[in-house]
Amino acid sequence: MAANSGTRVEAKPELDLTGAEWLSSSQGVGDVQIAFVEGYIAMRDGRQPEGPVLVFTPAEWRAFVLGARDGEFDLT
Repeated sequence: MAANSGTRVEAKPELDLTGAEWLSSSQGVGDVQIAFVEGYIAMRDGRQPEGPVLVFTPAEWRAFVLGARDGEFDLT
């Protein structure tokens, strides 16, 4: 994103994920896990739980879920 685009981007806080309750889908192999923490949604690879975590605001999460439902990320 260009610095002069006029869009304000706020940094997300570092979340304490030590007590997070990670949820997996009942479909598939459960590689993707999510947790609702301090008003944010955290997502990680369940095969590498100590790896990086993506953090979404509720608005970002909603856009992601709606895009996934609409096939926006389908590779075929």
